Amino acid sequence: MLWSTLVLAAVVDAQFMQGLNHLRFGCSQITIERLDPLVDPGRMPTPHMHQVVGGNAFNASMPSTDISQIATCTTCGPADDFSNYWTANIYFRARNGSYKRVPQVPNRFLFNDRFTTQTSGGVTVYYISPGKGKVTAFKPGFRMFTGDVMNRAPKYKTQSCFRCYSGPNFGGDDAAPCTDNKRDFEGFPKEPCPGGWRSNVLYPTCWDGKNLDSPNHKDHVAYPTAGPSTFLSTGNCPSSHPVKIPQLMLEIVWDTTKFNNKAEWPTDGSQPFVLSTGDTTGYGQHGDYVFGWKGDALQRAMDVANGCFAADCGNQKTQDITAANKCVIKKTVREDVDGWFDKLPGTPMEK
Repeated sequence: MLWSTLVLAAVVDAQFMQGLNHLRFGCSQITIERLDPLVDPGRMPTPHMHQVVGGNAFNASMPSTDISQIATCTTCGPADDFSNYWTANIYFRARNGSYKRVPQVPNRFLFNDRFTTQTSGGVTVYYISPGKGKVTAFKPGFRMFTGDVMNRAPKYKTQSCFRCYSGPNFGGDDAAPCTDNKRDFEGFPKEPCPGGWRSNVLYPTCWDGKNLDSPNHKDHVAYPTAGPSTFLSTGNCPSSHPVKIPQLMLEIVWDTTKFNNKAEWPTDGSQPFVLSTGDTTGYGQHGDYVFGWKGDALQRAMDVANGCFAADCGNQKTQDITAANKCVIKKTVREDVDGWFDKLPGTPMEK
């Protein structure tokens, strides 16, 4: 059953990526702590918990410079990607009012992508391009943020979604992210999911061509004129942001199956999961990004003429998973991240 599921998933992914440059790789966690050098630079600790992957330059105050010249190792598959990617954690809220962090698990096996299945939790990262000359890779010092931490209502399912796996071994993972109306939800699924959850965060695909960042980390980038991009379909850029950039997407698999016993859910029957920000809806899912690719490695990957997949994109220099998992940083916010808590760590925002 597992093999047939994986073969089907591979075939479906092949259909999705045909003719596209489809750089896909796993990144292990480098830290789980209350730091956010993009939104709250220098603050230790920040109000809510994040899970972070990527290069070891990550700290409370990352300079706006070429991160690849500062980092010395990365938890990601490509050895030249010293970028950092981070999202809020998800917690289970038990009937007795206590909280437990939902663990993350490696994504499924795809083609030669063995690295992704062996990561320590973490994230699967996608960079997608229609081909040579179609997108401009990010520049050193580039940063961006997507999502709205305070959002509590449906807005754009194609920008952020949660998939409810229909069974073990990523059951139901047979459609592009955020496109399945029966299994994809912009907010948290309302019922127990037999195979856990997958969440996706899709970043803007248009840039103003001038600013590497903006005060809110959003204004220098934009979604296409037709609205947020769907997976593998970026659309035309507005005149204010005419430069097409790679479609960046984060994909996280959450093992919610450990919390499927409804006898442990709140007595009112409401779903029991909450983002580390205090959001009980899931609509406030968001993602942070600090670019850190070395040299022209990302542009080469995006410029392959006839479509490519994973490490085949631009002949990426890859590293062994054991080397990636040895990449660590010293924690600056020392607090328990794996136990049961009487309240969410920090001072989360209003629900």
